Amino acid sequence: MAFTLRQLQYFVAVCETQTVSGAAHVISVSQSAVTDAIKDLEHDLGVNLFERHRRGLTMTNKGQQFYRHATRILSSVSDARHSFSDEVPAEASSLHLGVTSLVAGYILSDLLARYRRAQPSVNVTAIEDNGDYLEHLLIGGKLDVAVMVISNMRDRVALQAEIFETSPYRLWLPLGHRLAGAEIIEINDIAKEPLIMLTVDETEENTGKLLSALGARPQVAFRTRSVEAVRSLVATGAGVAILPDLIYRPWSLEGDRIESRDIAGVLPVVQVGMVWRKGSALPRAARDFIFMAQAHHSRQRQ
Repeated sequence: MAFTLRQLQYFVAVCETQTVSGAAHVISVSQSAVTDAIKDLEHDLGVNLFERHRRGLTMTNKGQQFYRHATRILSSVSDARHSFSDEVPAEASSLHLGVTSLVAGYILSDLLARYRRAQPSVNVTAIEDNGDYLEHLLIGGKLDVAVMVISNMRDRVALQAEIFETSPYRLWLPLGHRLAGAEIIEINDIAKEPLIMLTVDETEENTGKLLSALGARPQVAFRTRSVEAVRSLVATGAGVAILPDLIYRPWSLEGDRIESRDIAGVLPVVQVGMVWRKGSALPRAARDFIFMAQAHHSRQRQ
């Protein structure tokens, strides 16, 4: 194989914009240059990296696999280029993170603990907010990296994202509920139940779309931004909830049991990952954080 770094850069740009024209715009080259680079890369690898259709390109399974390798290669090359630069003074070493509400206590806390053990001298600050505002801060250079729900990320041209966890929606039930005996539950059965709705990130929107698409009108009994409130309300029989599996825990704060079951049909998923601004010279602290998070979640998938 004789692929070049330039071909990898063009390939990653196409993956992230999903069109040749979008990639050409981002990296400021002609569309023909991008097309030729992708064709040469596919020839070198002996596989089809994309499926072509009228609206653009979709990565094949082989393309998704190679995308992960390509981003790591380019990241390693970037680190190598910076390895001989002057060290950042200790007092200037800082990391500014953003996080969306749904993942703040479930993913970021573990990553932060690992990072602080490895980089104790770095001053870390973090802000929790909704995805749209975090994207605004990233593009404006106010944040280095965000750990966030990226299923509904708006700006995929200015921002680079890497998914490291995908979580399906499941049904939460109190112990002894009439539906708890079934391994898979029909959506029509859920529509008859009072619903506890979590209103952070896109959870309320996804739940509403799911029920509406299947012809069911949700009977919302309670709306809250607190996951712990949802747990307590479900556990005490106030209603059921449809939430991502990544935040499921079998007990409420009061010690009451919560059951979780699959729902029949095609459900949306929540994608969680890291996001940073494309084309920006990330500080060493941010690059170290991204590398640490990538390595940690690669080990988890093995």
